[in-house]
Amino acid sequence: MALPTCNVEAPVLPLELAKLRNLFKLFSNDVGLLASQYAQGIQLRILNDEAGVNFGAVYENAVAQELRAHGFDLYYFNSKKQGDLDFVIKCDDRVLPIEVKSGKNYERHNALKNVLASEEYGIQKAYVLCNGNVRTRGKATYLPVYMAMFIKDTEIPALVYKVDLSGLK
Repeated sequence: MALPTCNVEAPVLPLELAKLRNLFKLFSNDVGLLASQYAQGIQLRILNDEAGVNFGAVYENAVAQELRAHGFDLYYFNSKKQGDLDFVIKCDDRVLPIEVKSGKNYERHNALKNVLASEEYGIQKAYVLCNGNVRTRGKATYLPVYMAMFIKDTEIPALVYKVDLSGLK
């Protein structure tokens, strides 16, 4: 029913050890159910792309749902000093921060800029999911929101070890 997303003390691996169990967000496991919990008529306003609808919550929820469907454990980072990152996941044995932006000012993301500039974290890249086109600026790659479905972890091939014990008697 809900997707728990724990806060981490720092965006560093292993995220599981950095999580703060008493600080978390809950996302709905179904964007349709989320929309049905909003005020009456919101579904048509969303479909008609009306101004004044908080698409941020809908986008964030859809991204959480998609990331979880791809097997990612969900975390977020919130620091008074550096700001709030929507998602922090482990992807390809690295920390990958993800910001979700629904408005036109999707290039403004102070928390992401602060975290990427910090040598302490050593983060190589980040994604900003937004209404814009695909492009890269520094360490941040801007992607349309629907491209969250392409964020996948590299699969490690199964290793099978065969031991030759024929010489033992």
